[in-house]
Amino acid sequence: MDDPAVPHTTIGVCLIGALVSFMLFGVMTTQTYIYYKRFPDDSLKLKALVAFVWTCDGVHTLCVGHLLYVYTIYDNAHTQGILGRPAPKSYETTIFFYGVTGAIVQGFFSFRIYGFSKKLYLCILIYVLAFLRLLATIASLYVGLRMTSLAKYLEQEVWRATAGWAMGTTNDLIITSTLVVILHRRRKDAFRRTAALVDQVILWTLETGMLMSVTGIISLACFVTMRENFIWFAIFLVEAKIFSNSLLASLNSRETLRAINDQNISLSLSRATPSTIVYDGEPAKMAGVNGNVV
Repeated sequence: MDDPAVPHTTIGVCLIGALVSFMLFGVMTTQTYIYYKRFPDDSLKLKALVAFVWTCDGVHTLCVGHLLYVYTIYDNAHTQGILGRPAPKSYETTIFFYGVTGAIVQGFFSFRIYGFSKKLYLCILIYVLAFLRLLATIASLYVGLRMTSLAKYLEQEVWRATAGWAMGTTNDLIITSTLVVILHRRRKDAFRRTAALVDQVILWTLETGMLMSVTGIISLACFVTMRENFIWFAIFLVEAKIFSNSLLASLNSRETLRAINDQNISLSLSRATPSTIVYDGEPAKMAGVNGNVV
């Protein structure tokens, strides 16, 4: 592999990716604070899950900062021979925590899908793909800690990285499409005043899922075609933060959706006759939309 010392496609893009990554960690930290503030009655397991994801995201951010410091300060932004020497240990560590966070988030959405559909095979498929991707990142960490040069390491990682990204992107698409199908079916049975609520959930699900999928596809394409520069790695740094933010956004959106639902109920009650109130206002149905879909 050639080693063209081009700062703007190596350290330059790394810097951009790191800055965006730092910004998204700030967003994630804010979302974590909002979560604990708004949902004090959530289960201890869910609170612990959020705390663990935030911790992994924080360690990932520290590793990104260390990597940036080594390349810009310690190496004095010297790009000549950057592929011919080993990468800092923080390089492999960022990959590991990316894999851990991704597996946790995909596992969370798998559990949510099972709660909606009660289809165990979908849950198992998502869990298996997430676990295999995590194994791929662990293997990358093991090999990376023993690398003699970054160029050789990247050559060895082509098949493993391709497989890992392919499994992750496939999983994201499975999760997104499954949630959309489930929510669309529920929309058919929803009352008129809750249809808009379900539409909003579908839209947010599509936006989040497609963002994760597209980011993974772009990272993989850049890695396969342009391994000699760090464009793929810059996108990779951002991709890790999208995972953690999607989890917190999903949890915190419950407050907004409940507010929309309550507003719809108030408007419906103010316009309804007594007979329509009895017909439209099944508490069990409303609780299902408010508690389970969101």
